[in-house]
Amino acid sequence: MPDVFRERTEKEFRIPTEDELKTLSSQFKREALQAGFELAGIAEATAADGFDRFSEWLDAGHAAGMSYLHKHREARQHPRNIFPEVRSILMLGICYANIPTPPSRPTIGRVARYAQGPDYHDFLWDKLNTLLAKLQRILPGLQGRGVVDTAPLLERDFARRAGLGWFGKNTMLISKKRGSYLLLAALLLDAKLPSDVPHLQSHCGTCTACLDACPTDALLSPGTLDARKCISYHTIESRDTIPLNLRESIGDWLFGCDICQEVCPWNRKSDSFSLPHNPDLEVLDAQELVGLTQEEFRRRFRLTPLSRPKWEGLRRNALIVLGNTADNKVLPLLTQIFSEESGMLKETAEWAIKEINTRTCNARGASNKETSE
Repeated sequence: MPDVFRERTEKEFRIPTEDELKTLSSQFKREALQAGFELAGIAEATAADGFDRFSEWLDAGHAAGMSYLHKHREARQHPRNIFPEVRSILMLGICYANIPTPPSRPTIGRVARYAQGPDYHDFLWDKLNTLLAKLQRILPGLQGRGVVDTAPLLERDFARRAGLGWFGKNTMLISKKRGSYLLLAALLLDAKLPSDVPHLQSHCGTCTACLDACPTDALLSPGTLDARKCISYHTIESRDTIPLNLRESIGDWLFGCDICQEVCPWNRKSDSFSLPHNPDLEVLDAQELVGLTQEEFRRRFRLTPLSRPKWEGLRRNALIVLGNTADNKVLPLLTQIFSEESGMLKETAEWAIKEINTRTCNARGASNKETSE
């Protein structure tokens, strides 16, 4: 019979039977669902299945400017690099709101669904710590560590291994029951528990909706994303000027992008969620954001995911939205930004001015042509 804890003697703990271990696993997953997670499964804590593919992806330059992925590359090879005593991983999923995108309006920018609420890291850590405490009451002596996406864990690998879902062609983990509008978290445990059946089969079939819909062709092939072309990368992670050839394709996406999930058939019924949702963050006025002071930005967004691109990055995004969606009524504001700012914001404001002027001229030309005919 297997031992439950590493390097602990029978004098300290009685060795559970196989049936008792299965009961423990079921109880742990049941507690996770009661704690507010929509998905729960147990994976064996061995080397990550997709580490070699992840390394090849990094070497191909597909991580763009996310240097932290290179820095902690080797740590992602095995979960023991996070928690040396780990023997099992309780993988967890929690859904965020799938709210229909409002119709596009001038100056209004869209926000990715996962960001329409408070910072999910603190929310998930609180849930993980509460859940771990409950599990420790069930199994005295249990040690563990809760992790979210800030830890060097290839969480999708272990989520698939725990039976939570499969890798979609858009690279997202997709659950048959919940779709892909979900966040992953994990409890690394020092107990050896029976693992769930891995979800090895893909249910995407011949569908290529996500690949066809991506406006920047960031999905190079099924399951391969090039962050250098990805709207989410450029509007969230990048601190640099957004490439000219991508700006028009960004459209009205102010923060992140959900296009490859919006078109996924598996998300048609994913309408239940547990992550807190704030309707005020569904869309934002880009014109208002451009004029925010640094203190106003900090006060308004510091406890939300929208703080990630920082003050200058969010204003850069807002300028691109204005260049793509607004009319000449915003030209005075853009001219002011161009004259007062420098560097990235000055250049982006200049681009937005030219875009609006070009569109206005083209509209007038088309109108004059119709009149003459």
